[in-house]
Formats: sequence, structure tokens, C-alpha cells
Amino acid sequence: MEIAQLHLLVAEADHAQRRAVVEALGRMGAIRITEAPDGHTALRCIEDSFAPPVDVAIIDLDLPGMDGIDLIRTLAGKPDCKAQVIVTGNQGGALMFSVETMALAYGLDLLGTISKPVGAARLQSLLELYVPAADKQRRPGPTFSFAEIGVALQARQFEPFFQPKIELETGQVKGLEAFARWKHPEHGVLGPAAFIDALEHNGRVDFLDWTMIERSVACARTLHDQGMPIPVSINLAPQTLAHPAFVQQITACTQRHRMMPDYITFEMPESSVLTNEASFLERLVRLRMLGYGLAIDDYGTGRSNLQLLARIPFSELKIDRSFVDGASRKRPLQTVLKSCLGLARSLERHSCAVGVETKEDWDFLQDLGCTYAQGYHIAKPMEVGELPAWLDDWRHFF
Repeated sequence: MEIAQLHLLVAEADHAQRRAVVEALGRMGAIRITEAPDGHTALRCIEDSFAPPVDVAIIDLDLPGMDGIDLIRTLAGKPDCKAQVIVTGNQGGALMFSVETMALAYGLDLLGTISKPVGAARLQSLLELYVPAADKQRRPGPTFSFAEIGVALQARQFEPFFQPKIELETGQVKGLEAFARWKHPEHGVLGPAAFIDALEHNGRVDFLDWTMIERSVACARTLHDQGMPIPVSINLAPQTLAHPAFVQQITACTQRHRMMPDYITFEMPESSVLTNEASFLERLVRLRMLGYGLAIDDYGTGRSNLQLLARIPFSELKIDRSFVDGASRKRPLQTVLKSCLGLARSLERHSCAVGVETKEDWDFLQDLGCTYAQGYHIAKPMEVGELPAWLDDWRHFF
């Protein structure tokens, strides 16, 4: 939506700074701008049912009366409030990042934060993120019973879609992560939201895991036969690995498809691998001794015990997207990301940044020495039949 169509509220106590923001908005093409010198006035403007609804509220933290933090909390508690918010303040980047985290935790529809002085370019870039509330409301997807999902699994309607993993230093494709997709005959391609809860509730995620293992290893064999020997990563639930016969079953699977274990990596969430349970650790050790890779997924989202982490025989540390997306612009994220990469290097493991969405984040990760990257900046997950053409395009690009 163009800025000229938006109703903008500028809540700023300092008259000169408020006028500077209003004038900058005017140069961008804004027509409907309301000014508020304090928090209570800003709240009345947003709540006024007789005036055009406020689309974007630019709120300074140091408002008199009701300050910006009070206003953020109040707006977040109003389910009928459709205003999206930009927060400004004299505070430094680290504190503004904490404010951003707080606002999102309250459930505020936040476009971003700006440390003063408010730059026109940064302000415009945040306004361009505005999406009307009506466009954000998605129709709920279809829901299915555990029995329906079981029938679909037996009918081989589930397939892996693959997202490439790129070596940052060379640009070479070094792996493919398999994502479960349900090719429903009526509803089209469905993601995990349609089926994972029912499987977890019934304690049978292993049904899906073994389908994905079998199909992913078969796809890896197909790619090998086409002259594309690319390793494949498969997500694995801890209860699947906990089965006493898991190692024997996966060995039989790879032998059936004539695949070397070196081309298969199992990804497990950080929270599930940090354990002292002897039998679980034994299976991890056996997998690594046989040549399979083991990646710790979603790293940084759990409460890591570094002593336990050092004992896990993982080969790759996958850094959660929450520390990657926007790291090139946010210093606190940069600090955490550097720490994760340093840990991987000190343990002599590969690192993979997940959720690389922009070229800025790609370039930033290259400078930090991250090993691999995944994300929509590179490619979305795709069917195995689409990979040869994509790989050809990628190789020409690099």
C-alpha cells in the first residue's frame, strides 16, 4: 500500500522533532498525518471511532503522561486496535532491541524501531513493511484426524521437499534439507501445520519420520544416478531415534537404496539431544561411527548446557533463524550469532545459519566465517524433480 493511502500518527513530545518527522512523511507522499504531543492524546486518537482509523502509529518512548512503554502495553491489550507501530527513542541500539522484543512479546503489531535521530530512509523502509490487517488475516487451513493422516501416509501422499544448503565461502551446494509436505488430492500441498499436531498428540511422529527417511534416501539415490551426489539432511524426532532397532533399520534403508551413510545427516532439535541418557547417547555415537552426520537444529532456542553439548557427537550446528534474520542490522543479534559461530569453530564443527532472507544477511555471514547458509534468499523448499534445473541456474549464477 502506498504511503499516501495511510493514516499516520506521530506521537512525539518535542515539537521540533515531531515536525521533522511530519515533514519527512510529507516528502514521502503522506497526506493524512495526525500529531500527538503525549501518550494520552495518542491513545485517544487511536481509539477515536469517529475519525479515520490510524494505520501506523510512530511512538516515541519518552512521551509525557503515558510514556511509550505504557502506550505499547495498552495498545497490545486492545484486540480491536488495528494500528501497526514504529517505536522511536533516544536509547541506544541494544536497549531499542530489547524494546522491540518486549513489544513483540506483548503481541503488538510492530514494524520496527528507530534510534534517534529519525532518518527518513529508515522510516520509509519500515513503512514499506506495512500490510493491511485484512490482508494478514488468513483463512484457517484444513484440519485432519489422526486416522486421515494415517491413510494418507499409507497412500504415499507425503513427500520430501528439499531446500539447498550453500557453502558461503564458495557458493557451492553442499546439502539438501528435507521438509515433509502432504500432497493432498483436494487441498494441494500442505505443510506441517496440517498434520504434525495430530501425530504428536497420538505419539506417532515416527510414522512420518520413517516415511520421510525412506523417501529422502530414495531421492538422494535418484540424484546420485543423475550425476548429482548431494548429501541430504532429514529431521528426526527423539522418539524415533529412541526405538531400539533404529540403527539397524536405517542401515537396512541405506543399503536398500545403495547410499553411503556419509550422504545422510539427521537433524535433531537442541532440546532433545542434550541428555545424559546412556542408551540415547549410544545411538548417537553409533550413527556417527557408521558415518552418518548429526546436526543440532534450532540451536540457541533452548537452555544449552555447554558441558553436555561438547559431549554430543554432532557434526553440524544449525543456528536458529531468530538469530540470523536481521543480524546484519541488529548489534545484539550479531553478538549472539558470533558467539554461536565461535562455539562451532572451537568444537571443530560446521555451522549453518538458517533463515537467510536477504543479501545483507548473506554478506554478513560470509564476513563472520559461517560455513553454510539456508533460507529463502537462496531457495524455497522444492520437489526433487525441480532440483536439476535449479542447480543448473545456481551454478551459472556463481
